[in-house]
Amino acid sequence: MRCAIYPGSFDPVTNGHINLVHRGLAMFDSLIVAVARNSKKDALFELDERVELLRQCLADEPRVEVDTFEGLLVDYARRRGVGVLLRGLRAVSDFEYEFQMANINRKLSPDLDTIFMMTSEDHFYISSNMVREVARLGGSVKALVPPPVNARLNAMFGDKKG
Repeated sequence: MRCAIYPGSFDPVTNGHINLVHRGLAMFDSLIVAVARNSKKDALFELDERVELLRQCLADEPRVEVDTFEGLLVDYARRRGVGVLLRGLRAVSDFEYEFQMANINRKLSPDLDTIFMMTSEDHFYISSNMVREVARLGGSVKALVPPPVNARLNAMFGDKKG
C-alpha cells in the first residue's frame, strides 16, 4: 500500500489544503495528514481543534488519517514507516523554502522523498495567513475554507460581510 504524509500546521485548514488531499489520493492509496505541533508559532486554533476541523472536513474520505507530530518530520515519517512527503506549492516563493526543506529532510533521511504538487488554479492565492487576517478584520472567508472552518471562524470573529 502506497502512503504519503501531508504535513502542515493547517491553522486553519483551507479549501486549498482539502483540494491537495483529494488530488494526492489520486496518486497514493492513503494519506496521513500530519498536523504539526509548533510552540514557536502563535496559533489561532489549538492543536486539538485543528485536528477536529480536519477530521470534519475529510470525514467523507476513509483513506485519510489525521494525526499530530512534534519534532522532526523525518523522525515522524520513520516511526510511521512512510517514505514520501506530499507538499503543496502555490507560488514560486513557496518553492525556495520547500526545496530547502526537502533537501535537509533528504540529508537527514536519505530514503525520504518529497513530492511537490501545484495547488489548483482556483486555490493558489489562498493561504492560512491570509484567511486568519481576513477573518480577524471581519471579512468573509466562506469561499476560502470548508464549511466547518467557516462556522468556527464566524463564531470567533463574526462575519460582517455576509
